[in-house]
Amino acid sequence: MMAASKPVESQSGSGFPRWQLALLVGTPIVLGVGAVYLWKRNKTKDTPGKSNGERTTPEGSANPVQGQGARCEQEDMSPLDRAQGAKNKGNKYFKAGKYEQAIQCYTEAIGLCPRDNQTDLSTFYQNRAAAYEQQMKWTEVVQDCTQAVVINPRYIKALFRRAKALERLDNKKECLEDVTAVCILEAFQNQQSMLLADKVLKLLGKEKAKDQYKNRDPLMPSPQFIKSYFSSFTDDIISQPLQKGEKKDEDKDNEGEAAEVTESSGYLKAKQYMEEENYDKIISECTKEVESGGKYTAEALLLRATFYLLIGNATGAQPDLDRVINMEDANVKLRANALIKRGSMYMQQQQPMMSTQDFNMAAEIDTRNADVYHHRGQLKILLDQVEEAVRDFDECILLRPDSALAQAQKGFALYRQAYTGNSQSQVQTAMDGFEDIIRRFPKCAEGYALYAQALTDQQQFGKADQMYNKCIYLEPDNATTYVHKGLLQLQWKQDLDRGLDFISRAIEIDNKCDFAYETMGTIEVQRGNLEKAIDMFNKAINLAKSEMEMAHLYSLCDAAYAQTEVARKYGLKPPTL
Repeated sequence: MMAASKPVESQSGSGFPRWQLALLVGTPIVLGVGAVYLWKRNKTKDTPGKSNGERTTPEGSANPVQGQGARCEQEDMSPLDRAQGAKNKGNKYFKAGKYEQAIQCYTEAIGLCPRDNQTDLSTFYQNRAAAYEQQMKWTEVVQDCTQAVVINPRYIKALFRRAKALERLDNKKECLEDVTAVCILEAFQNQQSMLLADKVLKLLGKEKAKDQYKNRDPLMPSPQFIKSYFSSFTDDIISQPLQKGEKKDEDKDNEGEAAEVTESSGYLKAKQYMEEENYDKIISECTKEVESGGKYTAEALLLRATFYLLIGNATGAQPDLDRVINMEDANVKLRANALIKRGSMYMQQQQPMMSTQDFNMAAEIDTRNADVYHHRGQLKILLDQVEEAVRDFDECILLRPDSALAQAQKGFALYRQAYTGNSQSQVQTAMDGFEDIIRRFPKCAEGYALYAQALTDQQQFGKADQMYNKCIYLEPDNATTYVHKGLLQLQWKQDLDRGLDFISRAIEIDNKCDFAYETMGTIEVQRGNLEKAIDMFNKAINLAKSEMEMAHLYSLCDAAYAQTEVARKYGLKPPTL
């Protein structure tokens, strides 16, 4: 649920993978739903054969050398000249697709080359590696590229060719180190090397998260997070407070419970614990209700599933959600809420089609449930279907005109639509719309927060800062706002210390705020404090609420670790702030 979690990146994103947070240097900007921050870099236009071209050809000219045999030695020439002649003939064979003959020539060039001609010698090894690459002899490619890199540690072609071979050999760790070095040497201007880094980081992140996430100890989020999560629902029976003694059980309406708490009702006991913020006992009490076949079985299943989701146990949540959804005699609002939560779970698992199906089914069975349209609108934003998102927010507002949250998120959707459409007049209209929202709903912190993100995007930093101050006044315990305010200090005033102070304040407020640790880790990378950055990323990893989020955090951590290895091996570091 967007209102309850840290920023979520849209499917199209901004053009840069989020792992580049741990590599790229520049200015933090705010884009997309929930203010996903990225680090800008100067982009150059692709140059054929440079930025995007494949590095498949050997180096040096391919002037023809007389003779048909693979042996290339010529008399009355210096050893270096003979070596160059062998290389040139090897290049000719290479371009003709005769790789075995090319390898023989490059081998002869290596043997003839004086050892003090280091640049030429490294080129000959790299050229032979290129021929081995065409034969898919990956071990030989790695060996020859290693020889070239030992001679010339900043040899981009050899480093990149070795990275590709290491990938083929499934040595992702060393592959990442090589491609990281290439990215730094090329100042992040070559799309080909950046794509390989992105690919390897994602694979590493997924592999580590798959093992780690299923073996992790369940961790209850902070009370602030849990309350924020439930505040994003208005038609959720299980989040309504108990109405003790007001009515008899059989007279309870669709909007809440009216029952005395007794020891025999695990569900009602769980609801009492919920009001007391004693969240750790809720799952066990719901289990008692379910196992006893109590009258609140459907409610207990949904509440248990909800807390399974909150502790990141989707495997435990899904069977409970499935049962509630399939209970045709259950309260329709329970079933719709279960569909919303299962649909959100599918979206976290990157299954947008199944997510969309659940939201659509929820809308079919409970046409006047504002939560369905509100949360489906957020889904549409994540899928970059902004027009459909606006329609859903409109439907939500029609059903609940006082829904400040839906009004604010509709305003942000309209802003994104205008921004991506490059319509300055529509952007201004959207900004005016935000002014109207905060005027009509002065106590809605989300309205100020989303307006602040749009203002930051428009580089109206002073006013954005004022909006964040309003958020903090309304919700002083919202750690995420402090993180965004800290990021604003970096972009607005390039004030690292003040920015880190705000993010440290976020951690003081909520020591389970993974977004704060992730952001601090990213900033420490920019400052060149890689060991501290890795520590921050590891703290965020331990707090990850989904396997996908954990994989992303491992990618950031691996990117930072690769930089430490590149700095140690080659003395290479990207510029720091």
